[in-house]
Amino acid sequence: MSGETETRIMQAIVQRAYGSPETVLDHRTVPRRAPRAGEVEIRVHASSLNFADVATVTGRPSLIRAVTGLRAPKRPVPGKDVAGTVVAVGAGVTDLEPGVDVFAEAVTGAWAQYVCVPASVVARAPANLGFAESATLPLAGGTALDCLAGVRPGQAVLVNGASGGVGTFAVQIAKALGAEVTGVCSGRNVELVRGLGADHVLDYDRSDFTTGAHRYDLVVDLVGNRSLAACRRALTPHGTLALSSGGGGAVIGPMGRLARAVVVNLVVGQHLRPVTATRSRAKLERLRELAEAGLVTPAVERTYPLSDAPEALRRLVAEHARGKTVLTVA
Repeated sequence: MSGETETRIMQAIVQRAYGSPETVLDHRTVPRRAPRAGEVEIRVHASSLNFADVATVTGRPSLIRAVTGLRAPKRPVPGKDVAGTVVAVGAGVTDLEPGVDVFAEAVTGAWAQYVCVPASVVARAPANLGFAESATLPLAGGTALDCLAGVRPGQAVLVNGASGGVGTFAVQIAKALGAEVTGVCSGRNVELVRGLGADHVLDYDRSDFTTGAHRYDLVVDLVGNRSLAACRRALTPHGTLALSSGGGGAVIGPMGRLARAVVVNLVVGQHLRPVTATRSRAKLERLRELAEAGLVTPAVERTYPLSDAPEALRRLVAEHARGKTVLTVA
């Protein structure tokens, strides 16, 4: 019995409360559960960090606590993105089996040695990527796909926040779709964004895309540092503004801006589209196709061991890390 107990525990990052990462996150041993019907259990090799994880750990904006837990997180192990190997499957799972390398977006729980995820949102990992690279794809790459929905060859697309986690994917996917791509980023990241394939790169310290002469069929706003009216000035008369940024107030975050966009939509010819990322195997398979075709290459800036998750998350916030930051799980 004791041997069986030992096999059902694991190392994980556990969140005790809401607050700064270094004060509320612990690395410790926790129970490891078996997969339920329709789930697969994944041995985690890597998990990437997202600003959604920042919101979950800090509890800001406060509105997020209505979902994650009012006083403390209902699910104490953070982490969404995962890449690893299937070790067990639950009842009813017939299209995945132990030993298969996969990537997925969990609701939470990826910052651990093992995580159980519904099989419907798990896909086989890209054959040409390692675990660290594959782990960057689900949330950030999936969000980029949602932002770029409907893009056609020859259209002009601008990505505001082109050097960030979602932005680095958005630039590459827009190019793969045949768009003429302009990336907006800081001066230190201009070469990174140009290397991703952007046709034009704007240093936001030197130019403001909302006051220039060029007009875009699609503006992907991943920063939220310009007003809706300013962003609309950069659009063609029937262009689209895709909104997927954090920021905003401490209570409702970007929700106020998104609500205003819905109202503005009623009275203008342009389309202001709040983007709500959704999980699906179809999106993961599309990302795998793009990666295996060499059209998307994850930009991993730095990796940390799982035990250093608090420092990795702190740095993501404090230093505006470019590309993706990844936790590796031994």
